[in-house]
Amino acid sequence: MIAPCPTGSPLLDFCLPKFSEFSDQQNRRALVDHFCNVLSHLIVFREETGNPFQQLVLPLTRGSSPVTYAIFALASAHLEYRGVENAEKSLYFHNMAIRGVSQLIEHNSQTSRNEILAAIMLLVYYECLVQKGHSNIVAGHLKGALTIMASDPDSSDPTSIFLERAFRFYDVITALSNGTTPLSAAPTPGCLLPLSPLGVPSASPLGNVDTLLGMSTTLWPIIHRLAGLRALKNDFETAIRTNETPSKIAVLRTEVESTAQAIESALLQWQPQLPPGFSPDDTDCSNPTDAETHPLTNTTHSAEGSPGPSPSIPSPDQARLASILHNALAYRHASLVYLYRTVLGQPRASPAVQNHAHLAIVHCVATVGHKGPMSALLWPLFVSACEAVTSEDRKLTERAFVEVDKRQGMRNIDRAWGIVKEVWRRADKAELDGADGDLERGVVGIGTRGDGGGEEMWRRVCREMGVSIVFG
Repeated sequence: MIAPCPTGSPLLDFCLPKFSEFSDQQNRRALVDHFCNVLSHLIVFREETGNPFQQLVLPLTRGSSPVTYAIFALASAHLEYRGVENAEKSLYFHNMAIRGVSQLIEHNSQTSRNEILAAIMLLVYYECLVQKGHSNIVAGHLKGALTIMASDPDSSDPTSIFLERAFRFYDVITALSNGTTPLSAAPTPGCLLPLSPLGVPSASPLGNVDTLLGMSTTLWPIIHRLAGLRALKNDFETAIRTNETPSKIAVLRTEVESTAQAIESALLQWQPQLPPGFSPDDTDCSNPTDAETHPLTNTTHSAEGSPGPSPSIPSPDQARLASILHNALAYRHASLVYLYRTVLGQPRASPAVQNHAHLAIVHCVATVGHKGPMSALLWPLFVSACEAVTSEDRKLTERAFVEVDKRQGMRNIDRAWGIVKEVWRRADKAELDGADGDLERGVVGIGTRGDGGGEEMWRRVCREMGVSIVFG
């Protein structure tokens, strides 16, 4: 009777439900699971020692925190787009998160700074995922977040740094999407150091890869300046249209032209910083002339390409790094397309426009082909796709859109693809009718009358369809 019991206690075999600390409701625990095991992996480039959204954002959740509700809203919206119904709708969680953020701001507690910023950041992701009609909600969220960040610019904890990097990314992407000027000041060259996940050793082979920007860290200050150039061109066009003094018009023209030349030169000279031991693949990015023509600087730049991968990095990491590299190169070429078409008003048939559009599309296809991160690919894919005229480029574009949509499963990707197809239809119709497709587009070059409004065809399509897209 005093012998030890050979049967173990049933309590040792008892396990709490997964993510039970977040909620006692099964459907909400499933949303946290979806955020951690699916969504958080779709929106970062680098996570060799852990995912930053799990490391830095999840710890900010507590009870009825707005961060918790924002996670529920984002995960629920992502599942709803995929056809998975939840007992509670994403809109309910969104409204609860908004209410919680407002209450924290009213209390004006500095200890809640990161909690407020994290909730707003997740709400920005939510709006980009579900937004359909024209709305300034994303811009409003960004403005509020940047105001909060400005109140304590010296905050240097890992969570603050991560959130600030995320907001600056979306600030520029939103500006490019809406044709507005970024709200934040342009970072100076060299000030953006690659942001790593927590616990990464200083000698990591991925040291040149940023968590949110990939290999585009040094490219981002240039893109930031590019995003603000369209507004400067609008000022120039307005000055012409309102018959401003010749001296003011001349000053604005000189400013636009000199800034455009400086940005073009920076984009042409930019090269990604490759991690040690990594060599890019030999993706064929050549064009018929085997060189890239640049109308502003009259220089040529050979297409990217080099020998096969280095054996010093394991094959899965090679493939992931190859995707990240091609993503950065797609941004570079799409930025040049944006510069030539949107800012300078070059015709769609221009060799420079077609060459860089083709290269951007090729790099987008290479990004999805390597099955690596695709979190930031929508803007370069969309910008280059709108200028695609050959059947080859359009087939490549469709392949890239299908793969990105399959991988990311977000509504703005499918919506962007629909806009691209409508742009193609209108451009082809204009060509068949013997009209200049660029007249339909409304783009105005530097030094012209300035009565076209500088509006891209895709923006007109969006307006007529009642659709708004943020390409992030």
